[in-house]
Amino acid sequence: MKLVIHPAVESDRLAALQAVAPAAQFVNATDAHAAQAAMPGADAFIGKITPELLAFADRLTWVQSFTASLEHYMFPALVEHACTMTNVRGLFGDVIADQVMGYVLCFARNLHTYIRRQVEHRYEPVGGEAARVSAATGPGTVNAMDRGTIYLPDAVMGVFGYGAIGQVIARRAAAFGMTVRGVDRFPAGKTLPDGGAVAGPDALPAMLAASDFVVIAAPHTPETARLFDAAMLAHLRPSSYLINIGRGAIVILDDLVAALRGGTLAGAALDVYEVEPLPTDHPLWDFPNVILTPHTAGYSPVIAARHLATIVENVRRFTHGEPLLNVVDKTLWF
Repeated sequence: MKLVIHPAVESDRLAALQAVAPAAQFVNATDAHAAQAAMPGADAFIGKITPELLAFADRLTWVQSFTASLEHYMFPALVEHACTMTNVRGLFGDVIADQVMGYVLCFARNLHTYIRRQVEHRYEPVGGEAARVSAATGPGTVNAMDRGTIYLPDAVMGVFGYGAIGQVIARRAAAFGMTVRGVDRFPAGKTLPDGGAVAGPDALPAMLAASDFVVIAAPHTPETARLFDAAMLAHLRPSSYLINIGRGAIVILDDLVAALRGGTLAGAALDVYEVEPLPTDHPLWDFPNVILTPHTAGYSPVIAARHLATIVENVRRFTHGEPLLNVVDKTLWF
């Protein structure tokens, strides 16, 4: 049995793969030429396969991607090929959920504003002079400063894309007392933290209209690309915040900028963008009610070990003829 790896992995990772399949032949190809030369007779491919490599495969039955997202991997010949494809989904849920709740807490408690004021050396509560005067009236007073905060148990989070990551985000939000609604392309069998049902895509506009925070946790697919355009964003309330940790292609940034300028939503937090890196002259950088992070929601010291463990387990399963983890529908890209 032959397994081709490209791009090549580090020696310790290769050793971990060999340890669970000692009888298999591994070709850790350091360049495309070496990978292409190894494709004839290969039973499996681990890494980023290309049309050129696939054209030389004569017995390939399994492709394992290095990533969870597949929009940059899929091409027609691979979709039509009889091979099974797997990815590494399931590694990032808790890590990304922590970042989402970080955004939520920033907006709810105005931390994003106070960070900017710290740079300006401004000791001033959100609400300005009215807030300071009201705050001085004494404990227990309902004052203008309270209007700038959001009490999370009174807030609704809508999650678009209720897969593994979306479900962890929902549980995090529920732990803060938030009410959660969810929309997913395949809602059957999925439940909300309170036991309620997840809705199908037709319910997305209604969910947007009912949510204080909307989190996009969906993958980039032909159906989700540019889904959040001006018409979709118009369903959000002026007091709502949009958070995107899914894929940048889902949100049309020009339309988001127009909505922010028009005051039709309260703010946004983005970790992914239509174009990455986000151009330095993009208008989103200058909105005080926008939080931008450089595609880092999945960063954590625990991810590398999880990533290796998933691929090692799939190599073990493949070489033993057992069902693989994380099988994807190539026509859907996930």
